[in-house]
Amino acid sequence: MSTDIPFFKLRFVPFLIVCFFSFYSCCKDDIPEPKAISKFDTTSGLKDIDVKKQYDVVVYGGTAAGIIAAVELSKSRKSVLLIKPLNTALGGMTANGLGITDVVNTNILGGLTRDFYKSIKEYYSNSQNWFIGNAANYARYSYDGDVMIWFEPKAAQYVLRDLIVKNAIPVLHTERLDLQNGVTKNSLNAITAIKMESGLIIQGKIFIDATYEGDLMAKSGVSYAVGRESNSQYNEQTNGVQRIYATSRNQFPNGIKRLGYLMNLPPNGTGDKKIQAFCFRMCLTNAPENRIKIEKPAGYDENDYDLLFEYLKLYNGNTFFDLMPLPNSKTDSNNFGPISTNYVGKNYNYPEGNYSEREMIIADHKRYQIGFLWTLANHPKVPERIRDFYKEWGLPKDEFIDNGNWPNQLYIREARRMISEYVITEKNCSGKIIADQGVAMGDYPMDSHIVQRYIDQNGNVKNEGQFMARTPKPYPIDYRAIVPKQTECTNLFVPICLSASRIAYSSLRMEPVYMSLGQASAVAAILALNNNITVQNVPYENLRNSLLEKKVVLQ
Repeated sequence: MSTDIPFFKLRFVPFLIVCFFSFYSCCKDDIPEPKAISKFDTTSGLKDIDVKKQYDVVVYGGTAAGIIAAVELSKSRKSVLLIKPLNTALGGMTANGLGITDVVNTNILGGLTRDFYKSIKEYYSNSQNWFIGNAANYARYSYDGDVMIWFEPKAAQYVLRDLIVKNAIPVLHTERLDLQNGVTKNSLNAITAIKMESGLIIQGKIFIDATYEGDLMAKSGVSYAVGRESNSQYNEQTNGVQRIYATSRNQFPNGIKRLGYLMNLPPNGTGDKKIQAFCFRMCLTNAPENRIKIEKPAGYDENDYDLLFEYLKLYNGNTFFDLMPLPNSKTDSNNFGPISTNYVGKNYNYPEGNYSEREMIIADHKRYQIGFLWTLANHPKVPERIRDFYKEWGLPKDEFIDNGNWPNQLYIREARRMISEYVITEKNCSGKIIADQGVAMGDYPMDSHIVQRYIDQNGNVKNEGQFMARTPKPYPIDYRAIVPKQTECTNLFVPICLSASRIAYSSLRMEPVYMSLGQASAVAAILALNNNITVQNVPYENLRNSLLEKKVVLQ
């Protein structure tokens, strides 16, 4: 069954928005100065980092998953080095605007992942962290029991910084993998060292690739996929090309005629190398005391918004992205509708791109998205009622203060996916296959954003690729999906770009899942180190017992 937005979000959206903004309008007098977090992206738990030693585990990637893995290793007294590649964001999406956590049932959150969300709730239990309202007046504060899963970016930054500092995690910020000759392996298919662009050599016994891109995995000779498989490859139903129903909120109405898009769309289920669209998860505010006006970006080109102008001739509403309410009169604003913050079709080269190519793609997305905001609020081709509405929204003064109040991380919804001995497929997500070596749980619907635009047989512009297919209940994620084939690499874990078909990955690609798999990778790494065995030969029963002891939810 497919739908456009999960019922568990739809039920509460109107209530939350009404309560949140009604409360703000009643309490905006006598607002204290909001507190900001500075220099988060240069956080390290150790000032002096020994780059010459051989570490027990090297974690490559400063995402929330990478941080959780490093914390587990530190708590277990293993030496660990966390490398946040140059020009990437510490904390990944968790700390960069994705404040509405993608999880259906919070009971699947366990171990250090649950501790993180418990710490978020503790953060909001402190009245000093509210400058508008308070915990009792925010609907999501008490909704999920001992955890809180809707939060401001700076709240996540506060908790993650605390984890790094208290556990003395050394974080290397100014280096990144040499994409040409960056991995040294021995005759046993084990990585012995990785080389940075600067020439710095980092040695480790075990490595964890905790990046969104899977660079270390790919450069280690591990098999991987990019894009969509055909339905026939894994006997699935929702992979490959997927036309969007005419009734979908993400489909254009008939009557928009534009050139420059794909003609003759292949049949549904056809595989390709294309990926779903990216955007920044914006944190916005309508609180005047904390609001910065959206300015026209450098390089603005109104031709980028021609499709928007055509759509406005047919569309009578004023919703162009989500305004989901976070504490302190802020939002988590994500793509919504047929044309929105997603820069459709402009990211296809990202997964395999070099650093320069990726940085150009990121900059282009930022220019487009800020330009989109400015257009909605200012362009004369936009109806006055819409301009008036969006003029009320701006960037919070107390978020991302080291980056012009804009998130540091582009939402990389998918890039590479490892192909290991176990590939998670649609059948795992639907419950038709139950993994027998579970190390974490997934439960979010199989969820893809728009992949491309095309011209239908009647000459109308249409979107393709968006879907949301529910998962009937939480499902286990198999250990073998986070380790490569033994013939390819014997000391690497891949908790983010794990082994899954593209449709299954669209359910797995959620921050709490990544975090849980980060901890599972670290626990398995400890067992491999203690027993001097490959990651593929870690006894599952021993791993399961260790994870249960650490209160990681397995089923």
